Amino acid sequence: MSALPMKVLIVGKGAREHALAWKLAQSPDIEQLFAAPGSPGIADHATCLEQIRVDLDISQRPQLEAEILKLRDFATSAGIDLTVVGPEAALAAGIVDRFQEVELTIFGPTEGAARIECDKTFSKELMASIGVPTAAHRSFDSSSEALAYVHEHGAPIVIKASGLAAGKGVTVCHTEAEAVGAIQQIMDDRIFGESGAQLVIEEFMEGEEASLFAICDGERYVNLVTAQDHKAIGEGDTGPNTGGMGAYAPASVLTPALIEQANEQVVEPVLTEMARRGSPYRGVLYVGLMLTAAGPKVVEFNCRFGDPEIQVVLPLLRSDLLELLLGSARGDLSQAGPVVLDDEHAAVCVVMASGGYPGKYETGRAIEGATSTEDIVIFHAGTARQAERLVTAGGRVLAVTAIDTDIPAAVQAAYGAVDRIHFDDAYWRRDIAHRALQRVGTGAA
Repeated sequence: MSALPMKVLIVGKGAREHALAWKLAQSPDIEQLFAAPGSPGIADHATCLEQIRVDLDISQRPQLEAEILKLRDFATSAGIDLTVVGPEAALAAGIVDRFQEVELTIFGPTEGAARIECDKTFSKELMASIGVPTAAHRSFDSSSEALAYVHEHGAPIVIKASGLAAGKGVTVCHTEAEAVGAIQQIMDDRIFGESGAQLVIEEFMEGEEASLFAICDGERYVNLVTAQDHKAIGEGDTGPNTGGMGAYAPASVLTPALIEQANEQVVEPVLTEMARRGSPYRGVLYVGLMLTAAGPKVVEFNCRFGDPEIQVVLPLLRSDLLELLLGSARGDLSQAGPVVLDDEHAAVCVVMASGGYPGKYETGRAIEGATSTEDIVIFHAGTARQAERLVTAGGRVLAVTAIDTDIPAAVQAAYGAVDRIHFDDAYWRRDIAHRALQRVGTGAA
């Protein structure tokens, strides 16, 4: 469906964008691939535009908007045929709207549609209005009212910053004291800035989480492989939330019947309602599900690919990713052809982080052994080049992904690769895919 040859631009610099670059580079229809700002890992596949900083946080919105316009100028002058947006902050700042103003083709939801992730109050009200199954909730603009609600309802309870918080804005509180502390940190101390000006308090849902992905064109959608993320920093899903410490795919807990149920009860009504409200949803709709005794319920929506989920989802996509993204961006997935998923392999990703993450951590540590092979792909999450050396440059540093015949084999291969990589004070969870291993009767890696 593409006009050959194509020039494609990726927005972002993390492991998610590295995975996009890795997969898109396999398309025979791409002549040139660019990334802004890119990373040392992405540079293996694309020309990096390091001077255009569209990776800024939403708290820096004026600067981010200025960088978006710089990138739009580049895309226009370079004749970019498709722009693929990775980070949610750029979507929240309206990058899709700005590109569409000058008739540039871009993959991702508009600012209005991106509210489904970037404004949790909006998201919960949307679900309530159309009967999408989710946790009962209340939204608050003041900490005193939120605290009174917690004291009335008790724990366990879930506290969420309403705005963007880099995947760290959700706290599952098992005691009232934990809930009080989370509310004070979000609303009074503003640890997430203005993203914590409003918060959502939800009932605690019992069950297992899994992720469903739908590539949407505003009306139609196609599913990718399911996945399961590991958000907490510690083994056994303990400690504070992170951007994600690992993932695996497929998530067998999401059976074909449950996927069909989630599509019918969540994806389809959301697409219909967003179109009715004048914000047709194009891009990837990431549905975080809690598989409860009453059936699947929505934990949250994301308006972009998950990280590290995409690192295990894309290796199991046999179709040309370019065709899917183009079909979505153009509002016509019917021209993309059937989606072919790999049902003969599994993928496991282990995130190697800087010691201290998600709190304070050191950077500039030399990295050794981070070499990809045919079945092991090392995606760069937070790295930099320093005097020809690869060094750490973030909390999450590398996403080590293994593709093998099944989950146990992929777990073993992923941890074998991790053992061959070194940087000072490296930290990783040693129980990635533990639920999947338990289901097949295998111990942890």
